[in-house]
Amino acid sequence: MITPKRYWYLRHGETDWNKQGLSQGRTDIPLNQTGLEQARKAGQILAQQAEGPLKITRIVSSPLARALRTAEIAAEALHAQYGVRPVLTMDIGLEEVCFGEQEGRPMGEWYDDWIEGFYTPPGAEPFAFLRDRAVAAVNRALVGDEAVLIVAHGALFRALRSAMRLPANVRLPNATPMVVEPPEAEGTPWSLRQVS
Repeated sequence: MITPKRYWYLRHGETDWNKQGLSQGRTDIPLNQTGLEQARKAGQILAQQAEGPLKITRIVSSPLARALRTAEIAAEALHAQYGVRPVLTMDIGLEEVCFGEQEGRPMGEWYDDWIEGFYTPPGAEPFAFLRDRAVAAVNRALVGDEAVLIVAHGALFRALRSAMRLPANVRLPNATPMVVEPPEAEGTPWSLRQVS
């Protein structure tokens, strides 16, 4: 169960493999020029919108380059706005899922079955394992009273959606800041609000 606390979530900017529709997983593909621009725009949005109780003082990122660079760019924008740089740390638990032999290949019909738990590609991490790992990493990030920005990945967010009682197989656009709100009643779905 995810700690019932509001937080920010940001998927990394675009990579060449995103553009080509390839499964990235743990393959450490950097942001492309579009992804760098998306990260800068997301940083500007966060600098304008992350105020009051939503003011970001900490950023926790996946250590993979595409997420970490997105987090660094967001931290720069927040520093320019606040005059204080948010503390940026990494958590290996926020790494993208390992897709095994599917990494570098086009996304295929197997993906839906993987989310449903019917099929796991050879060498890949089962969706249920990813969900448990993602929840544990988010709970570590949510320790403390301040607002936190988590910068990570698309499949990892699908796993979090599953844990938040939301439909799991929904694509999260690259570098779109989102406020994640716990439910008012236990056992009901969380709320997601894209910020632009």
